[in-house]
Amino acid sequence: MSTSAGDEAATLPTTYTPADVEGELYERWVERGYFSADAKSDKPPFTIVIPPPNVTGSLHLGHAFEHTLIDALVRRKRMQGYEALWQPGMDHAGIATQNVVERELAKEGKSRHDLGREAFVERVWKWKAESGGQISGQMRRLGDGVDWSRERFTMDEGLSQAVQTIFKKLFDDELIYRAERIINWCPRCLTAISDIEVEYQDDDGELVSIRYGEGENSIVVATTRAETMLGDTAVAVHPEDERYKHLVGTEIELPLTGRRIPIVADAHVDPEFGTGAVKVTPAHDPNDFEIGQRHGLPNIAVMDEHAVITVHGPFLGLDRLEARSAIVAALRAEGRIVAEKRPYVHSVGHCSRCKTTIEPRLSMQWWVKVGPLAKAAGDAVRDGKVKIHPQEMEKRYFDWVDNLHDWCISRQLWWGHRIPVWYGPNGEVVCVGPDEQPPAGEGWHQDTDVLDTWFSSGLWPFSTLGWPEQTESLAKFYPNSVLVTGYDILFFWVARMMMFGLYAMDGTPPFHTIALHGMVRDQNGKKMSKSFGNVVNPLDWMDKYGSDALRFTLARGANPGVDVPIGEDWVQAARNFANKIWNATRFALMNGATVEGPLPAPEELTAADRWILSRLNSTVAEVDGLYEDYQFSKLSEALYHFAWDEVFDWYVELSKTTLAKGGPQADAARRVLGEVLDVTLRLLHPIVPFVTETLWTTLTGAESVVIADWPKDSGFRDAAAEAEIATLQQVVTEVRRFRTDQGLKPGQRVPAALELDGTALAAHEDAIRSLLRLTAPEEGFSATASLPVAGATVSLDLSGTIDVAAERKRLAKDLAAAEKEKAQTTAKLGNEAFLAKAPDEVVAKIKGRQEAAEADIARITAQLAALPQG
Repeated sequence: MSTSAGDEAATLPTTYTPADVEGELYERWVERGYFSADAKSDKPPFTIVIPPPNVTGSLHLGHAFEHTLIDALVRRKRMQGYEALWQPGMDHAGIATQNVVERELAKEGKSRHDLGREAFVERVWKWKAESGGQISGQMRRLGDGVDWSRERFTMDEGLSQAVQTIFKKLFDDELIYRAERIINWCPRCLTAISDIEVEYQDDDGELVSIRYGEGENSIVVATTRAETMLGDTAVAVHPEDERYKHLVGTEIELPLTGRRIPIVADAHVDPEFGTGAVKVTPAHDPNDFEIGQRHGLPNIAVMDEHAVITVHGPFLGLDRLEARSAIVAALRAEGRIVAEKRPYVHSVGHCSRCKTTIEPRLSMQWWVKVGPLAKAAGDAVRDGKVKIHPQEMEKRYFDWVDNLHDWCISRQLWWGHRIPVWYGPNGEVVCVGPDEQPPAGEGWHQDTDVLDTWFSSGLWPFSTLGWPEQTESLAKFYPNSVLVTGYDILFFWVARMMMFGLYAMDGTPPFHTIALHGMVRDQNGKKMSKSFGNVVNPLDWMDKYGSDALRFTLARGANPGVDVPIGEDWVQAARNFANKIWNATRFALMNGATVEGPLPAPEELTAADRWILSRLNSTVAEVDGLYEDYQFSKLSEALYHFAWDEVFDWYVELSKTTLAKGGPQADAARRVLGEVLDVTLRLLHPIVPFVTETLWTTLTGAESVVIADWPKDSGFRDAAAEAEIATLQQVVTEVRRFRTDQGLKPGQRVPAALELDGTALAAHEDAIRSLLRLTAPEEGFSATASLPVAGATVSLDLSGTIDVAAERKRLAKDLAAAEKEKAQTTAKLGNEAFLAKAPDEVVAKIKGRQEAAEADIARITAQLAALPQG
């Protein structure tokens, strides 16, 4: 036994306490620069950007999940010899951050307008310095191996220059323009929001059918938004609808207003829906706006930015919902309400930030002409430049990029990248680049809007590397190797990065692979929500079970593109796994496991040694293949079962017999045990970095597993040894099952005779006896039960260990119950009348009960036969 190994084991506490090691280890890693990426290195690059969390945010379970997967990839690539960069940073989160600071001001009885724009923006920067970015500390808790020296913020100077540069380039290429169109307006946030920032949910509303006009020339329309009728400028019908052909081109009176509006024919109208006639409000509905454009209809806005009615005396100043009730009442009084349906459940858009019902509103905004950009983004995937994983997610991507509408990029906020456009006194419009001076003089002013947050985060893969400057980092680390992100922001973020990356970087996409994962859900598969009361703070679980336990649980559930259920029991089980790794490694060290010197030649090793080395290499190859396919769940499962089942439960136990004998084989076993633990800990490290760092450095005496070499498959395989140990496992498992069936305690020793001659088990008698707690037969031994297994026979003397009569009585009772169950199910399945009427699932359930009863009968009969006679 190596003295140093025993001494090293003694330095390990008897139990693993994550809180004692995690924080200290992480700071050591950072101080030593393990996570820093060198643009001058001649190592091949591997780059991943962090999906930048909002500066207002804190670490939630979704972050922890995604960061675990990214960190595992980066740590492995670093160990494989890549110059690995995990780029960190945060998003300024325009609407969310402005809302936070405005709420703080409201507590002081102030609004942003009381401060003015410049002072308000200063207040936001102050808030960011004092309160923003708490997520960075939480990322450290999780073990994120990011290059903190490169941390970026979407509003910092370099990224602001990138934003201004690409805006100017798009403007000059006529891909950015200003136009009056229908946008999604949030009356609470007082800004436009893009289509992808609208969350739709089914709300209870009302569907009101209203008669326009009089007599035979009247027409009925239905609406869920009666308040918008004040802005109607037409009624539309389908050109081929025979019911209304005689009315097309005529005018009809709009109730409550005295205005007359035309009846127009438009193919957009579905003649099968409702009455086949629709009211047209171009200033308050995107489809109506298009109809209005085709027919030259006027746009009449009837609400202000607060969704308050601005026209028609009786309703002037009413909130939209107040106006809805008042208008329906007024129409009812005039006898124009034909039908009312309440509640009427329909899909309604809400602001994703504040949950307020959005209001379609005609507004002058800035837009990106996405046609050519989206085509390039689609072609990059079709041409194989970029791969989407899992591949079945490609359809969702194409459905989006192939049908993109122009993107509204202006927001009526003060916090964000201000649009770099100046307006002159005579209608001049000048877009200013980062190195240009804005026009000065009387009458010149800058656009007051800021850019959509997704505009700046869409530049993230290259702006964080110094673009538009041609930096060493940009040359080294662009394009990114892979983007790991949730399928839920495939449209928000991924498509934006694809469009901007291809456009700004001369057709080079921002990443080679898009690896999409699902959402974290509770253990019942339910979405986590504060309203459901099932939201989990990952810090609570890290405090209780350790960061490794949380990471392993998340990785183990991560099937590509599929949602991940998670419960506390699973985190507790992962904590038990970390403890198992700790205890097994500590035992091995105490018994002389070593990594010193070469491995002994195969002929110097036992079958158990050769078996575990063969399985070790197979596991390395399997895990490598699964990493390349982003199969985190499968690779975690493979590592779990190899480490726990094969290394700890079998090889460590088998090695005890060899070590007890001493001699050259014991020395060989110590070296094999050290090798297996060395490689296993390195394989586990990317997912459970803290416990593996502590154990691996103790085992090897090396500096850190973070910078250790990733294991390689040596090619060693030994099918004969694997078959031999599989036979041993079969014997031990069968006898253990028999012992359990007979009610023997796990540690209870039983006399037994083993007939192993002529089998592959002949050399394993000592191990079998040790694993099964079997003592050698003494004088007078009499076998009361014999178990033939895998060509061998294990004969046991159970006299004195169990009450045979009581056991026979118990088993006979169980057998009778099983036979009764079989008879009942067989009778039902033999009843043609029952089978003709019973649902398939009921029949299947009864067949399952019959099969279970038959299995119970076979098992109990075998147990009775194995009992001592008499």
